Amino acid sequence: MKRCSCTALLLFVVAVGASVAADNLPEPQVALQQVPAQTVFAASSKKDKGSIPSSSEGSADKQRVVSPEGVAYLESRRKNPPFGAADFDLKGLRAGMGARREPTINGVRLIRSKVGEIPCEWVLAPGANPDLRLLYLHGGGWVSGSGGNYLALAADISVAAKCAVLLPDYRLAPEHPFPAGLEDCIAAHDWLIGNGPSGPSPAKATFIAGDSAGGNLTLATLLALRDRKRPLPAGGIALSAATDFTLASESLKTVHDPIISARTMPEFRDRYLAKIDPRNPLASPVFGDYRGIPPLLIQVGEHEMLRDDSVRVAKKARSDGIPVRFEVWPGMVHVFQIRGLPESREAIEQIAEFMRSRQPKP
Repeated sequence: MKRCSCTALLLFVVAVGASVAADNLPEPQVALQQVPAQTVFAASSKKDKGSIPSSSEGSADKQRVVSPEGVAYLESRRKNPPFGAADFDLKGLRAGMGARREPTINGVRLIRSKVGEIPCEWVLAPGANPDLRLLYLHGGGWVSGSGGNYLALAADISVAAKCAVLLPDYRLAPEHPFPAGLEDCIAAHDWLIGNGPSGPSPAKATFIAGDSAGGNLTLATLLALRDRKRPLPAGGIALSAATDFTLASESLKTVHDPIISARTMPEFRDRYLAKIDPRNPLASPVFGDYRGIPPLLIQVGEHEMLRDDSVRVAKKARSDGIPVRFEVWPGMVHVFQIRGLPESREAIEQIAEFMRSRQPKP
């Protein structure tokens, strides 16, 4: 995408608090600002006309511009077609998403564990509280991925939030279609309430987070825990979440995603859901009733085919009275938190701040 020479399109991060009425969640829109061209990324193009909410009135969040590293990363990714643009290579996807990526932070402990038959791994940074626990659900389209692929991100979150992170290898489709993976996530949260990196011990607080398919499972797990009257975490964190298997979000048609093609969504859906109704809220959380679940942090990048999945689920949760902090990050791509950009580090700090704000007072 070309940079503007005079006027650039500046997009905002959105923070949506519980104190504003649900009807006030802004409708998708953009705002033009006169800004130095070298400091922002021009977002407008014929291929990218998806809806993005602007900052709500009274938001404390600063206006964000895209870092030079973010601009360069997006430009480099757009030189090659996204995954699934030509064909759906499940074997290749599984090889890539199953690769183990260990953290480089000194002193981080990696502790293998099991929840029943579910392989898991704890990530514990130096100084982290083992009784403050985050269940992190990996991405991979419900058909690929592993906790081992997310060790580095888990370590970054453990450092920032001073928490222990549990990565479960939930069952994957099509060998184990819906709701097998979801049941594993529910079981993992039940387990970590009373078990930590060193063995049985009560948690001070728990959280659930995940990206992409894992963001979907994060929201579905919260809904299922509430419905089953199981203990709920203090908060949920959904990153670049897929929320609608009816594939009704406008951004699936209008956003040029440099990471993954919108053509992959029917492939994922057919393998994961088989013959399940795609409007089932535990499959498509955008159709869920959010009353009674804990507060949410939702982060998504501007240049994502799934962007409007996040816009819509944030609006739905807020209409049900749930406090939602919703952030659209300008210039960013799918699961930008793992990309090693300045925005990646800042987003992880936002995750940590959300967790700190939700912890019980001493």
